[in-house]
Amino acid sequence: IVATFFAGLVLIVIGTGLLKPNISTLVGVLYPDGGARRDAGFSIFYMGINLGAFVAPIVCSYLGEEIGWHVGFAAAGVGMVLGLIQYQLGGKHLGTAGLYPDTGRDPAVRSKAVRSLLLGIGVVAAIIAIIYALRSSGTLDFSIAAAADGVGYLIVSIAILYFAYMFFAGGLDATERKRVSAIFVLFIFSALFWSGFEQAGSSLNLVAERLTDRVIFGWEMPAGWLQSVNAGFIIILAPVFAWIWIALARRAKEPSSPGKFTLGLTFLGLGFAVMILATQRAESGVLVSPMWLVLTYLLHTVGELCLSPVGLSTVTKLAPHRMVGQMMGVWFMSISLGNLMAGRVAGQFDQLSRPELFGRVTMFTLGGAVLLALLINPIKRLMSGVK
Repeated sequence: IVATFFAGLVLIVIGTGLLKPNISTLVGVLYPDGGARRDAGFSIFYMGINLGAFVAPIVCSYLGEEIGWHVGFAAAGVGMVLGLIQYQLGGKHLGTAGLYPDTGRDPAVRSKAVRSLLLGIGVVAAIIAIIYALRSSGTLDFSIAAAADGVGYLIVSIAILYFAYMFFAGGLDATERKRVSAIFVLFIFSALFWSGFEQAGSSLNLVAERLTDRVIFGWEMPAGWLQSVNAGFIIILAPVFAWIWIALARRAKEPSSPGKFTLGLTFLGLGFAVMILATQRAESGVLVSPMWLVLTYLLHTVGELCLSPVGLSTVTKLAPHRMVGQMMGVWFMSISLGNLMAGRVAGQFDQLSRPELFGRVTMFTLGGAVLLALLINPIKRLMSGVK
């Protein structure tokens, strides 16, 4: 069971790695002029993503908790197939966007890209097989926490080596070097943001399960349903934020990308401050109202809309045109790193008092917001005219 569980996770990781960077790059191609329209376009794209994120926890958690997790995971697979069908049916509206690499339609270039992809998948599969064999034979003994730490070090090392290579040997001109440097700085703060935000599926979900009164008219709502709150707010607020960015741009008052990142970290920290108050109340043994989590998710959603779609848009604007897809893939490593850190923090849920845990996260994220606020002007200079 453990082997098939991790095999499934590996397949999901590979699929996610092939989907997310490329589809985000495709959205950027649809807005070649950049500017506020591209930020707004990514906000609408983000709203579409969260239609699935809203429905999935309701359907999958209900089926998983009420019937069985085999059915819950099967429902997720069905949803992915439906998404693929929709993509094929709607692809005619995208024109040639995303069909060919920036280097052109040269079959040799495409063949090389496919070989590189297969080689990468093969290397990952070989590493996993070797680790599994060593662990099964007793030669290698490690815990999940140790493995997570190892992956974290690996992600950080790859990111540093990649940006160093791009800066010193990537064939970039002076302006491109500055812009890649700006992406690297924003990469760090993106990882910080996601280290807090991605606790929605771990520590915040534990708050929903253990500390929240979920009984409604005698029926107990599945804890997983509260995972849909964030996506619901995204669907409601994404068009609002798209309009706000365009309206502010017309008045020449739109915040810069680093400014929006600062707002994102600030609202994230405020959301965790709400959790400090909620868990302090729960410490007395009283189940708290779900509205505490709803308020936290609202603040986190505002922060997410200030940072996540803006970050995707900013990378497509700052990255050298010939490297947008590659740079977008590296950008998603910041989200991976944030997810990993979120899991390690959530592992302290039963070791620390809950107010102390959320207090540390609050100070960490708000401290990051203050630091980024001080760096806004230097980052803007590195961006060399990109808004």
